[in-house]
Amino acid sequence: MKVTLLGTGTSQGVPVVGCQCAVCRSDDPRDHRLRTAAFVETGGLNLLLDAGPDLRLQLLRKGVTRVDAVLVTHEHKDHLAGLDDIRPIYFMMKEPIQIYAMPRVLKVIRKDYDYAFRQNPYPGVPSFTLHPVHDEPFSVGGIEITPIHVRHLTLPILGYRIQDMAYITDGSFIAGTEMQKLKGLKLLVINALRIKEHYSHFNLQQALAIIEQLQPEQAVITHISHEMGLYEDVCQGLPPNVRLGHDGLSIEII
Repeated sequence: MKVTLLGTGTSQGVPVVGCQCAVCRSDDPRDHRLRTAAFVETGGLNLLLDAGPDLRLQLLRKGVTRVDAVLVTHEHKDHLAGLDDIRPIYFMMKEPIQIYAMPRVLKVIRKDYDYAFRQNPYPGVPSFTLHPVHDEPFSVGGIEITPIHVRHLTLPILGYRIQDMAYITDGSFIAGTEMQKLKGLKLLVINALRIKEHYSHFNLQQALAIIEQLQPEQAVITHISHEMGLYEDVCQGLPPNVRLGHDGLSIEII
């Protein structure tokens, strides 16, 4: 399995428009963050996790030519606003794009991209096939995927476990029953917004506590704001098996 972080930033990205802080003015490319998304290559499949407003650039940077499924965590626009940018992939594949999400999120996709679902669609629009995700694991091309129910303040959202990797973003609480589904990981990708506590996202201390409890072989932090601090400075204080994610980071899992 190969996991690539296409974007590791928050809803505003980094640098933030108009901000003059040290992180936003940093010349270290690891401090420049597009909106959060990831790309998983395993078993001959290409799986896209979320489709935010930077998706076009992310797909170009990665050189993506095929997407076998899009796994959507929730409906906030920094995770869904770029779905139409997958249209060229649809033209190349000549088959509908398979989208997996909670039923509530699928309704938002139908509303926001209504032109893709009309009986006689306008020429050139993408075609989406929507698959509701509930509690039970599901399979994409023979690869089992386990939904992880997470809370984003009061909003129920999804993380995903794909074989020995799990991806969680925008979380602020994970119930004990869901934590059990995250045991025995080789890689955990988990959100941490900043050092200071936040009302709807894990901060770094909370994310590190979850990592300590789950004991994955390695963990990577994502969905990072400019308030986290400079990449180089933050990395110096992390445990040996934890690293701060950055755009374009690829991790191989054997």
